[in-house]
Amino acid sequence: MAVAARESMSENLNDYTARFVKQEVDTTGVLGGMTEIELKVQTRLRDQADSAPMRVYLNFTAPESVRGREVIWAADMHEGLLVVHEAGLLGMLTLSLDPTGMLAMRGQRYPIYEIGLVRLVEKLIERGQKDLDNPDIEVTITSDYLLEEVPAELIQVRRTKPPPSNSVDEDNFSLAEIVIDPQRQLILSYRSFGWPASEGTPPPLQESYTYHDIQTNVGLSEKDFDPKNPAYRFP
Repeated sequence: MAVAARESMSENLNDYTARFVKQEVDTTGVLGGMTEIELKVQTRLRDQADSAPMRVYLNFTAPESVRGREVIWAADMHEGLLVVHEAGLLGMLTLSLDPTGMLAMRGQRYPIYEIGLVRLVEKLIERGQKDLDNPDIEVTITSDYLLEEVPAELIQVRRTKPPPSNSVDEDNFSLAEIVIDPQRQLILSYRSFGWPASEGTPPPLQESYTYHDIQTNVGLSEKDFDPKNPAYRFP
């Protein structure tokens, strides 16, 4: 399913907007609160070679502590740096940050260029290939699932025992849940859970990403990734 979704994106997905809701354990091992973001993305897939420069705009809408934060990153603009202004009084300054630097990664699990539908489905393909013949993996598919009234399919991947100790962190889950829109071949949601602390306790959340109100091929341009855009609040 993930392979079919990736092929469909390659043929059909130039750009999109969405309401993006995430919650994740950051690089320090701390589970952050839920964050809601208005998202714009121009994908790498908008040329025949699937190698166009990716571009991202984020407008944070919740929680209140970050409401008003705006972030722009483009592989071919702004020298590859994050262009950021914070919420509140800190928003009086525009900062340019290394996307993998300490400030940019504070409270984050992945750098900004890992965000989005394309990279998510590519990661799912990579993980699926690793576990293709793994006897410790169980997969369940629910074909009549609804995500906020959107008909979808729920794929649940369970590990019956932890992977080898040398596995990367994102492969070390007890349960992963993937929600796919089969009509549009888009991943709507991904959640993964770690291992319960003891028998009978719920598994801890590791990461949760959900894309609501996805609008595809809306005609985004360089203006959407320019801090001088009059619709934005960059000082």
